Amino acid sequence: MYYKFSGFVQKLAGGWASDAYSPQGLRPVVSTEAPPIIFATSAKLNSSSIAYDFAGKNTVPELHKFFQKSDGVPIHLKRGLPDQMLYRITMALTVGGTVYYLIALYMASQPRNK
Repeated sequence: MYYKFSGFVQKLAGGWASDAYSPQGLRPVVSTEAPPIIFATSAKLNSSSIAYDFAGKNTVPELHKFFQKSDGVPIHLKRGLPDQMLYRITMALTVGGTVYYLIALYMASQPRNK
């Protein structure tokens, strides 16, 4: 039998697609009965008793206040010297790459002398 697969919705297409998912005469793969218990424990686990200890306190509110402060400094330079160094290195690499590209383009456009 031929089934058409729809790539847009990632399912079988057509009115008979529901028959393809549950053909007659076959039992469902997933059992409706609960499996037998292999390991039993006397203590009942309570999901509310599990406590997670995080490594530190939540610093997001302080960072929100720090970055949203209107002091005239651009957002990408708010943290001082490390941000300034990253910005300057990125700009230098961008300008250097553009100059290198233009030189390589110029050299590639010139004919070779024999």
